[in-house]
Amino acid sequence: MKNIRTRLLIILGVTLFSIYLFAGFPPSLAKMKERIRLGLDLQGGTHLVLQVVTDDAIRLNTDDAVDGFQRALQENNILVRQVNRTADNEFQAVGVDPAKDAEVRRIITDLYSDWDLVGTAGEVPNTYTLRLKPNVAEVLRDQSVDQAIQTIRNRVDAIGVAEPVIQRRGGAGVHQILVQLPGMSDPARVKNIIKSTALLYIRLVDSSGHSSQAAAIQHYGGLLPANLEVFPYSERGVGTTGTTYVVVQRSGGISGRELRSASLTRDENGKPAVGFTLTPEGASRFARLTGDNIGKSLAIILDGRVQSVATIQDRISNTGIINGGAGGFAPQEAQDLVLVLRSGALPASMTYDEERVVDASLGADSIRQGLIASIAALIGVVVFMLFYYRWAGLNAAVSMALNLIILFAALAYFQATLTLPGIAGVILTIGVGIDSNVLIFERIREELKAGKTAVASITTGFKRVFTTIVDTHLAALISAMFLFLFGTGPVKGFAVTLVIGLAANVFTAVFVSRTLFDWTMSRRTAGASMSI
Repeated sequence: MKNIRTRLLIILGVTLFSIYLFAGFPPSLAKMKERIRLGLDLQGGTHLVLQVVTDDAIRLNTDDAVDGFQRALQENNILVRQVNRTADNEFQAVGVDPAKDAEVRRIITDLYSDWDLVGTAGEVPNTYTLRLKPNVAEVLRDQSVDQAIQTIRNRVDAIGVAEPVIQRRGGAGVHQILVQLPGMSDPARVKNIIKSTALLYIRLVDSSGHSSQAAAIQHYGGLLPANLEVFPYSERGVGTTGTTYVVVQRSGGISGRELRSASLTRDENGKPAVGFTLTPEGASRFARLTGDNIGKSLAIILDGRVQSVATIQDRISNTGIINGGAGGFAPQEAQDLVLVLRSGALPASMTYDEERVVDASLGADSIRQGLIASIAALIGVVVFMLFYYRWAGLNAAVSMALNLIILFAALAYFQATLTLPGIAGVILTIGVGIDSNVLIFERIREELKAGKTAVASITTGFKRVFTTIVDTHLAALISAMFLFLFGTGPVKGFAVTLVIGLAANVFTAVFVSRTLFDWTMSRRTAGASMSI
């Protein structure tokens, strides 16, 4: 009897603790809604599939290689006419001092092992052409997707979206990202924040004020030099001239990767602006850039557009301001720009391959229908068990109810997301739990028919069925774990509830059910029969 009391206290403790986890103390519906996180299909929200343009990452890597190669040549006093990118994965050093061939090859061998030297001739003698190795390019593409996932997660977390799903989609060679944002009330803003590459450049202006891109190129005789690049510039405010085009130098500037911090500030006109601070290395380069080019113009470029153009009046070291032109930034626009700069630049631009908005009312309908289905399944199973197994069916109903309480407690504790497939997992858990009880009850019936006493039948029934229950649950758990590891959002939601439900069912079907049987029989006279 003492052993039974101990087991009953354990069951009571587990029950109360589980109720506290998902409903609080005292239990309330408001706390249940707060602690059980709902997925996109139940809460409503935004579903996005983004394609990472990994060619951008290759191009950016090549631009970095160009800057590095130029610095290496300068540090070794090697004269060169120009170094420029000729393709996304290729660059050339044109007109290198022929007397320095051995030193150039040493630099390539020591610093550019990821690149193949594919040529040393061209229209100009002593032109070295380097091309990124294919296997290195593929690694960079994969890394750009992983980095994009982390950057998107940082931005979404900063916005405050609860339980987002952000993960790679597709197999090898597919560069897609799945983003699900439950309960997102302003998907347009989130889309803009997610898609912003936050690629920041500060570069010297070569010429400006061109009416079109074609006019900018025509300014150079119809052929833009390889070391120059054209960007649009849309000034804000009253009296501005609309979009003009600015030509900047490709190399020698500062990139957003040398950004240390960003914060809200005000420009000289009191308009919202974004202040930034550079890393020590970036500050050193910025100081050289501004100190050597006083009187020239400097352009701040963000996401492929010129944000502002200013004249260098003095040497600047580690700080700067991005303003919104004469009209300034809107307050929300400035805040969002700070957010994306702080979260880091995306390694590549992205396009939206798929976009779907789930209305909150549809989510409410799904919850209502899921609850109706779950309650109907629960009532149907309880009625059947009571009809077929009589009072022993009540034992099964109590075990099943505790199973569901433990399941929702685990969902709340681990902050797992309940999805519509997850509700299907709950219903399946009910079925699996009843199946375990049926195995036990049928075995007890067989023992009773063999002439054993009720107590002996219960002991033998549980003992002989225990191994079968554990084996079947382990097999199902392994399958559910694979669904969780390799499945996407909806499949994972199903797997989560199934894993928790199966684990809880081993406890309720074996420990709880056996304790209830033993407690019932202990209150009866020796040799009494049982209703099963």
